[in-house]
Amino acid sequence: MNVEELRTYCLSLPHAFEDIKWGNDLCFCIGDKMFATTSLNPTSGFSCSFKCTPENYAKLIEREGIVSAPYTGRFGWVCVKKKNALNSEEFTELIKESYEAVKEGLPAKIQKELK
Repeated sequence: MNVEELRTYCLSLPHAFEDIKWGNDLCFCIGDKMFATTSLNPTSGFSCSFKCTPENYAKLIEREGIVSAPYTGRFGWVCVKKKNALNSEEFTELIKESYEAVKEGLPAKIQKELK
């Protein structure tokens, strides 16, 4: 998956929107919370971070090309550093899980507004 494919998929999720944070990171959000990020810096190579379940976190960081996400790893986020570390189906499934987990964690008022 490349940045454009990631962007297309993330924005296809209901109520998802994008935002640029920290100058060069494309962040995908629901409500006021991020569910995935990617770097827009062409010299840094591909990277994508997202939230995952504790079980998936433990499995994913054992794979080559996937590490605990800087700053957010303690909250269950991983960072995919190699495009081929996950196939497209795995990638979209994990992004969807991140989206759903973040959505479920939103305050009740925001969840109600999104329905």
